[in-house]
Amino acid sequence: MPRINKAAQLLAEGQPIYPTGPGERSYEGGKALAKTWADYIVWDIEHSPFDMNALGAFMRGLIDGGPTASGHRTVPVIVTLPFDGITEDAVRTNSWVIKQVLATGVHGLLLCHAETPDAVRAFVECSRYPFNTIGIGRGVGDGRRGGGGQAHAAEVWGVLTREYLDLADPWPVNPNGELLLGLKIENKRALSNVEATMRVPGISFAEWGPGDMGMSLGFPDNHDEPYPPAMVDARTRVLAACKANGIAFLSGAYERDVVDCIKEGVMIPTPREGKRVADAGRAYTKRIMPV
Repeated sequence: MPRINKAAQLLAEGQPIYPTGPGERSYEGGKALAKTWADYIVWDIEHSPFDMNALGAFMRGLIDGGPTASGHRTVPVIVTLPFDGITEDAVRTNSWVIKQVLATGVHGLLLCHAETPDAVRAFVECSRYPFNTIGIGRGVGDGRRGGGGQAHAAEVWGVLTREYLDLADPWPVNPNGELLLGLKIENKRALSNVEATMRVPGISFAEWGPGDMGMSLGFPDNHDEPYPPAMVDARTRVLAACKANGIAFLSGAYERDVVDCIKEGVMIPTPREGKRVADAGRAYTKRIMPV
């Protein structure tokens, strides 16, 4: 039997994963992407409207258009959250957003501007149920996610509610967990704390956010290569922190350089040229799982 979260399953097998955007944010949009070439879908509410009705409809579309060729009920969906990880208080104040997003049955969350270890610890705790205790006392405290949304999320995942309660935990700190929790280390404050931040248990992946990182370092329009030395150094530092803590690193890739990116340690090559980037990367890593 495949795992619920195809992206987590691939990462656990040592295979890179390739994301895409949601396209149309509707039931029909989800149905259209149910057979996508990508390994997961990024649903952004950092800069796009906070619309849980649209997200819920999209998830239903994925179910009705599925399953995937790999046998998974849906393509995983990871949501980019609309608040920043500036402080612990900022995250806890906005924890209602985490609860509402997870109740739609998505498979992961991405915290923007993850500036401090305390903010990241709060992010992990607010995403977990209090009875899931792996990692407690090693940098995180009890989970703070409450009851109320689990029945609908379980229905989306296609499991019993009690089973969902066990599975809705971050991977890889919980080897059986099906949630992917990610961080954007995308400004100089976040960069200054990245080594400590990456040691917080419960984080699955991280990126260096070149657009915002460039702005923070004084380069307002350097989202894409070539990067000035300060941005290259920032990317190198985030990659090193990911490697040191067994966290998947996300970075943009083209067809011409995706193999070099994978050799460097990029486990989530964001395809800047779509499917052909994923095709080249999958061929290099001898990917077996069907798309």
